[in-house]
Amino acid sequence: MILVSGATGLVGSHLLVQLLELDQPIRAMYRKEQKIAYTKKLLFSCYPKLTSAQWNRIEWVETHLENIPQLSDVFQGVQQVYHCAGYISYNPSDSEYKKLRKINIEGTANMVNLALSNSVKKFCYVSSIATLGSELKQKAINEESPRNHENKFDNYSITKFGGEMEVWRASQEGLNVVIVNPGVILGAGFWESGSGLLFSKVNKGLRYYIPLITGFVDVRDVAKAMILLMNSSVKQERFILVAESISFKEVLQHIANEIGVTPPKKRLQPWMVKIGWIFQWLGRIFFGTHQEITKLSIKAAFNTTIYSSAKIKKSLDFKFNSIEKTIARVGKSYAEKDI
Repeated sequence: MILVSGATGLVGSHLLVQLLELDQPIRAMYRKEQKIAYTKKLLFSCYPKLTSAQWNRIEWVETHLENIPQLSDVFQGVQQVYHCAGYISYNPSDSEYKKLRKINIEGTANMVNLALSNSVKKFCYVSSIATLGSELKQKAINEESPRNHENKFDNYSITKFGGEMEVWRASQEGLNVVIVNPGVILGAGFWESGSGLLFSKVNKGLRYYIPLITGFVDVRDVAKAMILLMNSSVKQERFILVAESISFKEVLQHIANEIGVTPPKKRLQPWMVKIGWIFQWLGRIFFGTHQEITKLSIKAAFNTTIYSSAKIKKSLDFKFNSIEKTIARVGKSYAEKDI
């Protein structure tokens, strides 16, 4: 039995399709019933070869990461775990930090503890490039790059790193693990959150672009790499999953070209972001509104960060899809979307 947490999210949903090709029983965790219907419609639109017979092989179980009695039942008979569930937020409020800790750290601790107690053979944790270390002079970041804990990190980075620590702790207690650190994941669906927002915002007439250069990767490559790692002899290792380190400007231009709109042409200036931060900070303090811009994100928006995927390429002879081709496929899905 294969267990997938976060099965109705971007990575989890696309992972399901590739797992179904292995002809093994799959148990998929979800939180809200309506997300299953959305996931089914999305995947059948993206994967024409997916059949109803394959889909019906998935055993869906409603459970929360913090509900240990529920989770205990879910782990019965499980041999492999793909832990895709997580929470993303850059809102610096105390309530958001507590939610991030609850899901990304405590939830992951629950998952690995139950994996240990149920003698799970292998555990894959989906982390993020946000947890990685840094290098000087724009040298490419790799899996061994040191993380300087004297630096300031946003709450998402802190809690995903905390989740990794729980996984490594479990590995010391006998659990076979692999961790993947994807860049910005591009894939069809979820157009109002994550990378899907890039397509929605460009389509609505986005005028400005941030000068950030970072790593991007196709969701199908993320799923493929995870499965290959889980079915290999590799264990107690982490792998960066980045197809290319490119600028947001280039990504947004490709998106605009694919969906037939004008790309953003104006470079966002630091003073513009700082004004946005002031208004969002005031809104959060006095009116409880959502804040996305922080002092850390202002600095990050103007960074150039290069990532190396040499390790996964060498270990598995892995080849990534080009980001331009990925955007062409996802852009077509966006243009044809009915969900």
